[in-house]
Amino acid sequence: MNTTENTQSRLLSLDFFRGFTMFLLIAEFTFLFDHLVSPQLKGSFVFFIGEQLHHHPWHGLRFWDLIQPFFMFIVGVAMPLSFSKRISKGDSYKSILKHIITRSLLLLLLGWGLYCIPDGIAFRFQNVLAQLSVTIIVAFLLIRKSPLTQISVSLGILIFTEIIYRVFWIEGFNQPFTPDHNFGAWFDMMISGELASGHWVSFNAIPTSAHTIWGVLAGNLLMSNKTNKKKLYILIVAGIVGLLIGYGLDPITPIIKRISTTSFVFASAGWTFLALAASFWLIDMMKVQKGVKFFAVVGMNPLFIYLFAHVGGADLLGQVIRPFSTALFGWTGELGTLIITSLLVAFGLWYICYWMYKRKLFIKI
Repeated sequence: MNTTENTQSRLLSLDFFRGFTMFLLIAEFTFLFDHLVSPQLKGSFVFFIGEQLHHHPWHGLRFWDLIQPFFMFIVGVAMPLSFSKRISKGDSYKSILKHIITRSLLLLLLGWGLYCIPDGIAFRFQNVLAQLSVTIIVAFLLIRKSPLTQISVSLGILIFTEIIYRVFWIEGFNQPFTPDHNFGAWFDMMISGELASGHWVSFNAIPTSAHTIWGVLAGNLLMSNKTNKKKLYILIVAGIVGLLIGYGLDPITPIIKRISTTSFVFASAGWTFLALAASFWLIDMMKVQKGVKFFAVVGMNPLFIYLFAHVGGADLLGQVIRPFSTALFGWTGELGTLIITSLLVAFGLWYICYWMYKRKLFIKI
């Protein structure tokens, strides 16, 4: 539904981080990243950037593998801020829990709906909305618990994931780190009767819950009475610890985004904490806010613009823009025109968010 939202008390670094993440997500629907890995560009720096904007095929970590953890974490950061605001208005825990459950069910239905558009009826949990429907509930049930309890539960989830992958006994699915022959693949066969393309598994919603739980911890930290310097220090230390654990585990448990191994969860969380720390330091501490609004306006309508781009909005804009970009920039060659068109479509998606921001239209569930 449409609501107005007071932006005066918002944490601008969080809006920027969320907006930056969402802008990259919607840019994917313009095919820009695919154009950057064109064979014509192989060996160039542009091709390297393009590779980083695609998921790693299996064992390894690229920048694009961090986008989903970014988003899961950001949702967690925002949860205690929203929870505190609603409690201060007089809402009860029970009413907020009811809202969270309703919101999660809607996210799950939307996530399923995105699969149904190309494939017909399909019940999968691989996309970010379906997985978020799980992680939000898990994180919210812990929101009033102590940091020690939250950390313990998140580690328990990861230990359980590690164990179930390693000891799963059914023949054909007892190879923990082999594509389509692991516990996650078996789980998909049980709930949907088929394996997802690209070796993705629905069970990822369980280990990636740690990202949202850790986001809640970061949100509580940012709301605390600690000095900004202390908050920054804790975020940086958390990031470094995550990287050390994640990359340190890699020889034992390979970093694999597609099945969200424990090493991947830790390594990606490390980069996520450091990304939030950088945003917090630059925007909220150093007050370097020029140009921040470009991304922040996208971060204020993340669900709407993601769904709009996903269900054909980006394609529609592309059909409108393509004739003009071809006429104006055809001299750059076919690849150049494709890249420019994608950039213009991405700007068009951004402008929709800006138009809504100027009119104080914020779509939430």
